[in-house]
Amino acid sequence: MNYLRMIATTRRHPCAVLLGIQLLGILAYPFAESTPAGQMALAALGVVVLLVTVRMVRRTPGLTWVSIGLAIPIMVLLALQGAADMPQLLPWSSALEAVFYFYATGSLIAYMLADRKATLDELFAVGATFTLLAWAFTHLFVLTQALQPGCFLAAVNPQAPRSWSELMYLSFALLSSTGIGDVIPV
Repeated sequence: MNYLRMIATTRRHPCAVLLGIQLLGILAYPFAESTPAGQMALAALGVVVLLVTVRMVRRTPGLTWVSIGLAIPIMVLLALQGAADMPQLLPWSSALEAVFYFYATGSLIAYMLADRKATLDELFAVGATFTLLAWAFTHLFVLTQALQPGCFLAAVNPQAPRSWSELMYLSFALLSSTGIGDVIPV
């Protein structure tokens, strides 16, 4: 019975599910991104985030076909990057993911502003919107780094490409106005 209740709760609060999965990803990335198995697990988590985000957009004024139309090529590009070892597709997948997450962010904002009543799901949507925006900017940073190597420096290994976690940290630091930290754009 508790399992059925949990499923019903996730249907009523898709933004809470999205926020939880994103926070799990943010916590897992620094520990898992250095190994090939960890990178595959994180890619799978990224696909889960895409699917949950598409499901969440269905409840908003946003157009579902737009989110699905962006999600399908993203998943194909991610699969080709991982399975066929095609890292040259990184700029394309990052650009599409940035557009996808910006669209989902706009859809969530429209969802929250659609009425004057704040529901529990809309409160979770606030956090999910912020994390979606941070992920969108992180993908823009990944795109920028792929197109212009050396555009981000850090205190440790300044000339090495920045990891996803470092760029995610930069994104959150800039969006929350807490400073830049160790990673700086050049």
